[in-house]
Amino acid sequence: MKHFIPLFISLFIFNCSIPMLQQQATISEQELYDHVAYLASDELEGRKPGTLTGKQAATYIMEHFNHIGLTLLGEDGYQYFDVVTSVSLGPNNQLTAEGVEGIPGETYTPTAFSSNKSLDAAMVFAGYGFQIENDSMQWNDYQDIDADGKWVMVLRGTPENDARQSKYDKYSALRHKLLVARDNGAAGLIFVSGLKFDANDELIDLRIDRNLNMATLPVIHANRELADQLLAGSGKTIEDLETVLDDQLKPQSLSLDLEISGQTEVIQQEVTTQNVIAMLPGSDPELKDEFIVMGAHYDHLGWGGKGSGSRRPDTSAVHNGADDNASGVAAVLEIAERLALGKSAPRRSILFMAFGAEEMGLLGSKFFTSNPLIEKKNIKQMFNLDMVGRLDTENPTLTVGGTGTADGIENLLTSQAEERDFNLSMTPDGYGPSDHASFYVEDIPVLFFFTGITEEYHTPADDVETINFTGEKEISDYAYDLITSIASMDETFTYQEAGPKTPPKAGKRGKVKMGIIPDFAASDAKGFLIGGIVPGGPAAMAGMKKGDVMVALEGLSVMNVYDYMGRMAEVKPGQRITVEVMRGDEKVILIVQL
Repeated sequence: MKHFIPLFISLFIFNCSIPMLQQQATISEQELYDHVAYLASDELEGRKPGTLTGKQAATYIMEHFNHIGLTLLGEDGYQYFDVVTSVSLGPNNQLTAEGVEGIPGETYTPTAFSSNKSLDAAMVFAGYGFQIENDSMQWNDYQDIDADGKWVMVLRGTPENDARQSKYDKYSALRHKLLVARDNGAAGLIFVSGLKFDANDELIDLRIDRNLNMATLPVIHANRELADQLLAGSGKTIEDLETVLDDQLKPQSLSLDLEISGQTEVIQQEVTTQNVIAMLPGSDPELKDEFIVMGAHYDHLGWGGKGSGSRRPDTSAVHNGADDNASGVAAVLEIAERLALGKSAPRRSILFMAFGAEEMGLLGSKFFTSNPLIEKKNIKQMFNLDMVGRLDTENPTLTVGGTGTADGIENLLTSQAEERDFNLSMTPDGYGPSDHASFYVEDIPVLFFFTGITEEYHTPADDVETINFTGEKEISDYAYDLITSIASMDETFTYQEAGPKTPPKAGKRGKVKMGIIPDFAASDAKGFLIGGIVPGGPAAMAGMKKGDVMVALEGLSVMNVYDYMGRMAEVKPGQRITVEVMRGDEKVILIVQL
């Protein structure tokens, strides 16, 4: 893909066109094209967060907001925040006891969220690390031991690791067990995988996840061989303890006559990126302190590669991200222009936002909702445009999500969609794999505009040539009409909850479960045949159906259930993945939030 408009030329053209814009104040296909062509050019190298080209994209957006007369918020239109792009094992890691010496990266590893600390202390074993007390269950692994100031060893998972759903699931997460250990005075934590939990006894990958808030104490994952060496004085092994815990379903905690010397060091590589934020003040003296947010993320995958989210992880090439999400940004820029250069401003203020680091886990929108530059309680509606450039010409359908988050908004959406050149598909859930989720969890009504996943999604082929600009203009005009209506009505729509506010929890063996039921019957399907879908699971929420044949996961082929299990072993809780399925003769690409 070689078509692009250099930044200085783009801004020159834009400056020269201001008088004409003030007369027209319309959304044009040519201007949508110009925005996408520049943002998705090879020059910007995929707009990866923290890079110079990522900042160049942000500057382009800020300059547009500034030239159409919007009020720049933050630091000259930027809201800066730091993101972790990688983690690695530091040189200062050790775990030793009398006659025992762990090998970092081989027999143990600090977790990615471990603090960097040294600790010389005694060790106790605290079973599954439970402290549960409710009407149906009592289990306290800390009741007969003193964990204060000590290393605490706990098993990963639960006594029911093989159960599809278990009463222990809510207590199984590593961070939950960390919190319980800390509440009981633990100064360090050692996780171990039981034989039933993970027969292969693989160490937790030291890589970034969606929640890299650092723990306040050293956290280590040891393999069973090292753990058994540390437990040798008790005469017990991890397999012994796991068996008794699972059979008796009650604590088997141990106080050990053992001193451990440990040190953890995890190196996090941080970069600074930014949201771009500008405001069109409202015209009504009483309503101008209320806000409508219209946003789209501008970041993408850079040059791709393993762990980037690319569906071609073995290919190093610019992932231009024309549809994802230069298309959404272009629509926001054009809608902002039409509103700013129109004859009169809406009654409420409009906040236009280009979010950074969405592809890394909605980090930019989460940062904003945690650090709002306005009164968050005064945000009355959030519009999110993510991938609005591929309206199908044969079956033009615009999907609008979040329609259940505002009482009565469906009527407005339907009436405004009449006589448009697309069909309207509405879904009620407020949570989903894009930036609107960050607002929904704050009890803010959301609308998510989306034209669907295509074969080019998260590949180097997502180029400007693939965009349907006639369709994008139609969607942009529709969004403009909606935002002007909501921004000027006497009373906005009332928020209501529509679906869960968190992604599904990790399941069996602490790994991620997608919520599908394999079909083991003889089949000539070239892939993994789906026999059923668990209601409410990640697969169901992504739109997977019974009878689908999975052929790829994260761009890697899936030929059978064993391929599927191997691919799923590599993904992590909270990760957003792509799954390709054959539905009859049609290939369907789904985004699954795990």
